[in-house]
Order: sequence, then C-alpha cells, then structure tokens
Amino acid sequence: MGAISKWSFLELFHIGIGPSSSHTVGPMKAAKDFMEKHLQQAKIKKLSFITVELFGSLALTGKGHGTDKAILLGLSMEDPETINPNAIETILEHIKTSKKIELPSCGISFNGEIQFNFNRQLKHHPNGVKFTSYSTDSRGAKKILLEQVYFSVGGGTILTEEEIKKLNGRKGPPEGIKIPPYPFLTGDELLRMCRETKKKISEVMMENELFYHSREEVTTAIEKRYRVMQECINRGMNQEGQLPGPLKVKKRAKDLKRRLVDALQNQRGENLRTLDWVNLFAISVNEENASGSKVVTAPTNGASGIIPATLRYYMEFCDGQPGDEETFILTATAIGLLYKMNASISGAEVGCQGEVGVASSMAAGALCELLGGTPLQVENAAEIAMEHHLGLTCDPIAGLVQIPCIERNAMGAVKAINAARMSLMGDGEHVVSLDKVIKTMKKTGDDMLNSYKETSKGGLAIHVNVTEC
Repeated sequence: MGAISKWSFLELFHIGIGPSSSHTVGPMKAAKDFMEKHLQQAKIKKLSFITVELFGSLALTGKGHGTDKAILLGLSMEDPETINPNAIETILEHIKTSKKIELPSCGISFNGEIQFNFNRQLKHHPNGVKFTSYSTDSRGAKKILLEQVYFSVGGGTILTEEEIKKLNGRKGPPEGIKIPPYPFLTGDELLRMCRETKKKISEVMMENELFYHSREEVTTAIEKRYRVMQECINRGMNQEGQLPGPLKVKKRAKDLKRRLVDALQNQRGENLRTLDWVNLFAISVNEENASGSKVVTAPTNGASGIIPATLRYYMEFCDGQPGDEETFILTATAIGLLYKMNASISGAEVGCQGEVGVASSMAAGALCELLGGTPLQVENAAEIAMEHHLGLTCDPIAGLVQIPCIERNAMGAVKAINAARMSLMGDGEHVVSLDKVIKTMKKTGDDMLNSYKETSKGGLAIHVNVTEC
C-alpha cells in the first residue's frame, strides 16, 4: 500500500507470532488498538460487548491463519511481540468457557461474535476487519460506543479506514512524516545517493536510522531481532511431531538436521551439501511459524524463513563476523522499503511474489553487500531474485501457512544466494532495473486473479482434497 512512517528497519522487521503477519499479527494489533481507543476515550467501563466482522482474504483464510484467535488475544490487550506463546491456549480457553474477555478493570461479554464475510470485500484492501462496541442500559437496550474499520496491509502493518483513504494511491510515505537525511522513493534515487556520498546502502540506511533513534537503540533493536531469528532456527531444528491443522504435515527439520550432521561426521556428500543446510534453516523457521511460535516478520511471516536462512548461511559458511547482521538487515531494509512504497508485501494483494519474492530480493541484495558487492551490484542482485519470482501465486492449501509455503521459503533462500553470486560475477550493469521489476511485480499482482491471492480458492488449494479433522 506504500504506507511507511519511517525509513527504518522497524517498518519491516517486527517480532510476532505465527502463522501470518497479515492474518494473525495485523488483526491482533488492530483488536488491541480498538481496545486502547476505549481507554483513551474513557469508554471502557461503559463497554458491554463487541462484534467483529472479517472481510475478503481475512475471512476466506482466517480460520487457517488463526485470525479469530488473534483477534481474541488482541481484545484481551495482548501484544504480538510480548505475548508468551505458551499462554495463548490458556487465554483462549478461558474466553471460551467464561464467555468473557478479562481486562484489568472489567470483563467484557463475548459470545464468539466474529462474522466471516466470505463473499464480501471492503474497498481499499482485501484484508479488512470491522470492530463495533456496544453499551447496554438497565432495560437491555444497546447503543454503539465505537466503530472502527482496519486494514492489515502486510507485514503486520495496520491502517485505519481513515488512514488508508488519506493515502489514496499515493506512493511512498504519507504527508507529514519526519524526513531523514537520505529519503528515497526509488532504487535509482537510492543509487544516486550512494554515488554522491560514496556510501554503501547499509551506511545510507544507518544515517537514516540515527535520525530517528540513538545508536544504542538501533543496535539493541537489531540484535534483538537477530537473536529471535537464531532462536527460531535452533528451536525449529529440534522439534518433532505434526504441524497443527487437517493436513497432518510432519515436522521434518529435526530429521533433516540429523542426516546432515551424520553426513558431515562421516565425510559423505558433495559440494552442494551447504544448500541442504540453507534448506534446513529456512524450513526450521517456517515450521515454527506454522506452529504459532514467535518469529520475526521479514518482511512477512509467510516469508519469515528466507532472510534468517540466508543470514545464517553467511555467518556459518562465509566467515561472518559479529556486527555483520546489522549490515545485512539495514541493506535488506532499503530494498524492502522500495517494494512497500511502490508495490506491496501482501500476498492478499499481489500474491506470494509480494512475500517470498520480496524476502528473496531483500536477502539477495543484503548478502551481495556483505560479500563485497557495490551498490549497483546489490541492486542487481535484488532485481535478479525478484525477476525469477514474478507471477508467484499465493494458494495455501486449507488456508494454512504450510503447503507450499514452508518449502517455498527454502527455495527463496537458495534463489537469494544464487542471485547474489550471479550479480558478483558481473560489474552491476544490467538491462532491467530494480525499479522496473518492482513496477512489473505490482502490475502482475494487479492482473492476477483474486483466487490466486491468499483466498485458498485457486491453484493447489483447490486441487488437493483436505478432510477436516
């Protein structure tokens, strides 16, 4: 949607819970924001009950993505970054049995009033949710307290209906935001700034970060996200059992790791064994995401394995050093912002090219800079990665972020590595610019049938029979 408030990594790298940034994290934030409006307007004690309506993709794949559960957590004032994943089922079970949402000052009646509007989509964006709160008088007559429509526009970012109307197709950030030293709306502008200042892309981004935050704040926030990424990989590599839902998908990361370690100890395998590790890193993250665990949206949950896997590849197989993760994330941010401002990172809006494709493009450019690439080579690497994701549909089976999403992250990470290596073989000069491929990606998404944009009404989602458990 082109909505950013800062030229900052905080626009793209959020900490939240799986399985979806747009369908889980975003709705959870919206519900929490709706409750906070009651507190700000001193209406919380008048509140009797709330109804929720889901529209478009949020309705069509909401059950598989846990949208209804996320909304209940948000109405309970839980935050996706700080919530303990182990406490989620306890909170939800209490709401189910008590038919109340407990708040510090009161309890709100809630009878499961979440309506899935499968055949309705709101104007402006396919991920719409409407909250309405009511008070009741002594005679039981109800009166609307507050009404608010939100749109979950990708990567966990939410916009109210008023905010999205103000954008009105505008590219880049809305009017009135603080402008840092090196603002850019296109890849060409970013490259020009690098030429004029003789700075790398990560250095340009750091100057912008320091306009908004102290050096310590930047370092702390990046280190926190890097730590969550590593914990997610490590945790995923040691889990067994099945992923939740009717597909009964077996977790395979632990077994894959066992076989790779065994091959290493017995000195078996060929030169491409490194790619098996990259596959493992990505699969580990996305199995954790599918399990509702804590992940980093990078830039979305559905594509959350690509950047951690590519970064782990660099740190373990390319002699990475402490601090390199900062360079990687800042470079990736610059590329990701170009997509967010000029196209979309929402699978419900442009298909999976906007999620896995963007993450692969971000990872390719970031890896290229760490491997010594010039800004022009970085831009080329990002372009190569997206060029070969164009037209990628979002057709999750049973509305779950499992098939084809988990393997797709592994493929996206491998493509990112290859794109970076291909770019480094050249001098950065190329025919198709990153700006042109972003424009093409947006047009391809506009032309794509809605059934292929996170509705589970096309592609694999309708050609694989699933029996509900």
